[in-house]
Amino acid sequence: MTATVSTPDRAAPATVPTPRELLLNRIQKDIPLIRRPYAALAEEVGLSEAEALAILREVKAEGVLRQVSAIFDTRTLGYQSSLVAAVYEGDQLDAGAEIVSQHPGVSHNYRRNHDFNLWYTIAVPPESDLEAHVQRLHELSGAKLTRLMPTLHLYKIGVEFDMTGKEAWNAKSQPQYTSAQRNIGYSVTDTDRKFVVAFQRDLPITEEPYADACAETGLSIAELAAHAEQMKAAGALRRISAVFKHQSAGFTFNAMGVWAVPQAQVAEIGQAMASFKAVSHCYLRPTYPEWPYTIFTMVHGRSKEEAFGKIQAIFDEVAPFDHAILYSTKEYKKVRLEFYKPEFYEWEAAQKLTPQG
Repeated sequence: MTATVSTPDRAAPATVPTPRELLLNRIQKDIPLIRRPYAALAEEVGLSEAEALAILREVKAEGVLRQVSAIFDTRTLGYQSSLVAAVYEGDQLDAGAEIVSQHPGVSHNYRRNHDFNLWYTIAVPPESDLEAHVQRLHELSGAKLTRLMPTLHLYKIGVEFDMTGKEAWNAKSQPQYTSAQRNIGYSVTDTDRKFVVAFQRDLPITEEPYADACAETGLSIAELAAHAEQMKAAGALRRISAVFKHQSAGFTFNAMGVWAVPQAQVAEIGQAMASFKAVSHCYLRPTYPEWPYTIFTMVHGRSKEEAFGKIQAIFDEVAPFDHAILYSTKEYKKVRLEFYKPEFYEWEAAQKLTPQG
């Protein structure tokens, strides 16, 4: 299927963003690991610390701000992960999805408009067998067909919603995180584990949001900041930032553009697609006889027209290839993956799945 929609003229208006809009855009990029980070961010956008905290508490209460926490790279921490696509009979889909969602390593689970009607992401610790876990979910949930679609190359990952509503659909930006930042052979230390456990939680919106992490890890702010830089250099830590609930933030429609880019061109085209600011995820994935698409791009929009328009902008500028647009028709599960959770090992033991090695 090749989806085509007309792309309206979306040149960015000359309107100057408000300090509130600048703040909400800014906290999605990174939040510094210093004693009073919101004071520093507030100064950047022309607000006082008190004003910035009031805005963030308001959007948190409204359900727009999901959480503030560190974002870690699954692969660098040794976890194995994959996107999974599965086929269910229509009357079996909800029941199958419920079983899949019970797996502690499944963080996202959606129904989509395709013969592959269930799409989920799963991650398991280094000692576990990813394929065995997916096979067990296939059996337990009654799937007709299940395909692993792991990342073969990461061209971009990083969700940043334009809270101003003023950016053009084809606006460009340099990807913050790609495969080049990953260190698959990284050796995770005890301090790394302490840092992950403390910073994967929702951090409080207070003058000193890192105080609890200092107490829990026994490290000072300066020591935490130094360790964070080490983890960033290794690719284990991407950033500390805010994560918005895209529906509550007005981005009610997502579109996964999947593209049949020839293998000889995937590197060039993947990098070009990743340069679109609207693209939050851009991956190279495997193909199958019933699945010819090599590159996946995810965009979000305030409407179906906007989301599809962003895909069309990619088609028009850099990717005139056969493609399909898959979108979510039901969200079964969406949570942040939490590392080192005992619930995972309990599920694995209950299913008699023996860890590797």
